[in-house]
Amino acid sequence: MVGRYTKPDDIKGLTQVLTTLLPLALLWWAAVAGSRISYWLTAAALPLMALFTLRVFALMHDCGHYCLFRSRWLNRTIGFALGVIAGMPQYVWSQHHNFHHANNGNWDKYRGPYTTLSVDEYAALSAAQQRLYRQKCGVASAPLAGFIYLVFNPRFTLLKGNIGLLVHVVRGKFAAPATSVRQHIASYQTRYWKSAREYWHMFWNNVVLLCAWALMCWACGPLLFFTIYLLTVSIAGGAGIVLFTVQHNFEHSYASDNDNWNYYTGSIEGTSFLILPRWLNWFTVDIAYHHIHHLSSSIPNYCLVKCHNDNQHLFTDVTRVKLSQVLGALKCILWDTRARRIISLAEYRRQQLDSPV
Repeated sequence: MVGRYTKPDDIKGLTQVLTTLLPLALLWWAAVAGSRISYWLTAAALPLMALFTLRVFALMHDCGHYCLFRSRWLNRTIGFALGVIAGMPQYVWSQHHNFHHANNGNWDKYRGPYTTLSVDEYAALSAAQQRLYRQKCGVASAPLAGFIYLVFNPRFTLLKGNIGLLVHVVRGKFAAPATSVRQHIASYQTRYWKSAREYWHMFWNNVVLLCAWALMCWACGPLLFFTIYLLTVSIAGGAGIVLFTVQHNFEHSYASDNDNWNYYTGSIEGTSFLILPRWLNWFTVDIAYHHIHHLSSSIPNYCLVKCHNDNQHLFTDVTRVKLSQVLGALKCILWDTRARRIISLAEYRRQQLDSPV
């Protein structure tokens, strides 16, 4: 069914990239130039800059699936550049994201960016820990989560991994002086990267990004640059995390254990169809049609709508989530392991009241 929709178009892909990067560059110029007149002009540009940054991340996502362009080289090259702009080492991120696709709906293996707790795990927390968990999953914390996700973690993990590598090599040379440094490096195991290729993608992403930061600080001043950059990237990252979360965490979303998991059930019943205004679908490159994306990640974003419209009679069981329902979906943060579904805090509390003492 989906085969005829998995045909990337280089012209469409390049057009999407250009209609993202050129306006973003223009907005950066306007925000910096506007600051010389009034900081209110800079502030006015920030929401649009955050939306275009979100679109950068969404296009980087397609490059990770090798579906934005026909050419794998174009997907790798432009994906790397988009990853620098978004602050995320694209190849490493895509490896983790592909794991999510391979296990969507299997909550024994993957529980989303907020690491959704089971009802038993939540019940075992103290009252203060439960409150902290609820706050972490709330929309007010999304910009902080975006900052950690896009700005802090990619830098911190490389630094921490390199320190661990250095300590490993030094200790190894003391314990086995005859062993070469290369062999000690090859024997180093870390959760931050799984191969030399992942390490070098992380390394060069950070090198290019830090050079870009330095250039922008020189061009417009560090205070102005980092104020604009941190606000727009954090807001974009937070919006992306919220978007991803409500595509999988909604009332009674399919959330199986490993033994009962089914890939296609996870795609249809464990993924929502977000009903968004057309302008927001443009900024998120139609990722709201997430059920189609999970049926086949090889479908380019510009083919998702057609695939859905041509086969919508097959997707009547897909849960629709309107923009007005997003805040409600964000309260569905518990995994009911017995019913094998996601439930809201309100339903959890009702269960607690109804359960025998």
